[in-house]
Amino acid sequence: MARAADERQQSLLQTVVAVVSALGIGAGGLLFGTALTVLTLVILQFGVGLNLTTTHILVLGLIFVQGVGCAGVALAYVRFRPRIASGIRDLLGIDGPFVEFDIPASVPSFRDVAVVVVGYFLALAAAIGGSLLASQLAVDTGTNSAAEVGMENPEIILLLIPASLLLVGPGEELLFRGVVQGRIRTVFNPVVGILVPSVAFAGLHWFALSGGSTAGNLFVVSLLVLPALVFGVSYEYTDNIVVPSLIHGFYNATLFTGLYFSVVYADQTVQSALLAL
Repeated sequence: MARAADERQQSLLQTVVAVVSALGIGAGGLLFGTALTVLTLVILQFGVGLNLTTTHILVLGLIFVQGVGCAGVALAYVRFRPRIASGIRDLLGIDGPFVEFDIPASVPSFRDVAVVVVGYFLALAAAIGGSLLASQLAVDTGTNSAAEVGMENPEIILLLIPASLLLVGPGEELLFRGVVQGRIRTVFNPVVGILVPSVAFAGLHWFALSGGSTAGNLFVVSLLVLPALVFGVSYEYTDNIVVPSLIHGFYNATLFTGLYFSVVYADQTVQSALLAL
């Protein structure tokens, strides 16, 4: 009986550590990248005296949030986790086996490419369907900050399209699918392992919304869970982080492309549908 109780306690401890570390790294990576962005802006603007444009600020944000905060933190966590975990396990008295995990990445196979294509259309269909539903319900949704900047400076959208493929998709997927989902999967089944990171990923987009009602922004966040689930399922199925990175990148690039043409050709219906995503 005592041994069984001790095993349950060890199992619970490992589960709590896995969930807390996964979600902490996910949120912490974004916060770290944001802090670096703000610090760099302050130094350049007030210390060096540079007159920074909106484009400069956006580029710095992409580099530090998606590049350093997401991709850099994810890779650093995988690299240093064994050393960090050893100290945490000693501190908490965890005696169970140490579960290794990495972030598998390889050139996509034909099957992987098929998953990318199917996943892309599923994620896009979820976004379009959600936007149409929000429009029909006349929900007061907030505006995505990056899209809002693009509305005021359409040329910036042309920067966001390749950035989606080169920084946003890979960076966010390394962090949220590679680390958060990968870590949670060490203690939970695939359903929980996919659902929890997807909800966390969508929930953090709340802070990228400006304006709108609380109910409207909750509606937007709930819609973003759907493409996040597509990213998560594709990673679970292929065990290749390149696959959700490509889906995410092409998904974002398509949304920004649609926004650009809607701005250029003044299509208010398309603009309002895309601004919240």
